[in-house]
Amino acid sequence: MLSVQGLSKRFGGVHAANAVNLRVEAGEILAVIGPNGAGKSTLLNLLSGLLRPDEGRIEFLGETITQAPPEVRAWKGLGRAFQIVQPFPEMTVWENLLVGALYGKPNTPARVAERVVEEVIELTGLTPKAQTLAGELTLLEDKRLELARALCTRPKLLLLDEVMAGLRPSEALEAVELVRRIRNSGVTVLFIEHLMPVVRALADRVVVMDYGQVIAEGPYDLVASNPKVREAYLGRAS
Repeated sequence: MLSVQGLSKRFGGVHAANAVNLRVEAGEILAVIGPNGAGKSTLLNLLSGLLRPDEGRIEFLGETITQAPPEVRAWKGLGRAFQIVQPFPEMTVWENLLVGALYGKPNTPARVAERVVEEVIELTGLTPKAQTLAGELTLLEDKRLELARALCTRPKLLLLDEVMAGLRPSEALEAVELVRRIRNSGVTVLFIEHLMPVVRALADRVVVMDYGQVIAEGPYDLVASNPKVREAYLGRAS
């Protein structure tokens, strides 16, 4: 579904992404992990079009999108949910989702957008909050709204940037179940996460980054036992 080849991005003398190669298969949940400053968020910003790479190529569904702007990527089916949620606080949950449905694909008729919202609001468990102002939601409900708004753009691949951040353990478990439901609805998922129990519970495959490079890839147990991964997280033994 997604192929990244030799993707690089420099900020001054810092390689935030350094010749990254990555693939995402249709239907999988892929986790990208690594210590702070590893380049994970830079990678998501490159994939979603918020940053342009210095070198490399991005292909989505067989089409090159390396220079495509964010809205074009969204129209093609590449969705994004952010760690810091920014809903329209004076609008209801339903209205927030309707904005995503109307503008997630060009020239969407209102009746089509409303059907999309109906499906997504049920999938994400927000039906009881449909007429609640977004500014009155709890953190967990805010996270659900952020995911739901991204889903209203009708993505084929959804990028999630630490959507569990700030949640209590019980809330994180609810969010894990929601991501599973999203995948089961037919949406492929790539997510960044620091909580290792969440990664282990969700990921079909794990990619590990450090200093802008991919240093390991595979099932969770395999990468967790990799000496390079242990060194990246724990430091070199003295």
